[in-house]
Amino acid sequence: MSLSVRSPGAPESVPRNAASSPSSSELLAFVRRTAADASLVASLPLDPEGRTWVRLDGPGGSEAWLIGWPPGTGTGWHDHGGSHGAFATAAGTLREESLAARIPTEGWKTLELADGIDRERRLTAGRGRAFGAHHVHQVLNESVDEHAVSVHAYYPPLPMMRRYSRTGAMLRLEQVERPEEWQ
Repeated sequence: MSLSVRSPGAPESVPRNAASSPSSSELLAFVRRTAADASLVASLPLDPEGRTWVRLDGPGGSEAWLIGWPPGTGTGWHDHGGSHGAFATAAGTLREESLAARIPTEGWKTLELADGIDRERRLTAGRGRAFGAHHVHQVLNESVDEHAVSVHAYYPPLPMMRRYSRTGAMLRLEQVERPEEWQ
């Protein structure tokens, strides 16, 4: 059975077929395998000041990226526009801060977060994690002198990313980015 799903604000429907769409665990296996490919990781050009990335072919129509993180860089708080996914660190160490709560995707500009929903994990080379469609997080390379490299995969391919600012318990929607802004 095929189900057509339209993400809020997405320019067109994204067909989803449960028999062929990759699960979060399949995406996690892919990003771990890809992160272990030393020649691919070494081929990524690294910039001392800004993140670099190369788009990869992901499994089952997913979107995948190899990303280089200079020391002291991060993503800021964001979600993946309703896509589920996974990422794995290939080199260095990344810290992920996430919210253990399902954040509504529409109808708010500022949200007060409940106590106890913050999560943090450090992902060293070879470690990864999968996440669901409502995942809100930020990823950081806190090293002062070492680049990090990671592999990310999303399904369906990212229809948008919502960017947030956070001050204490207050989460504020700041911007909605479309694929043409990062591809």
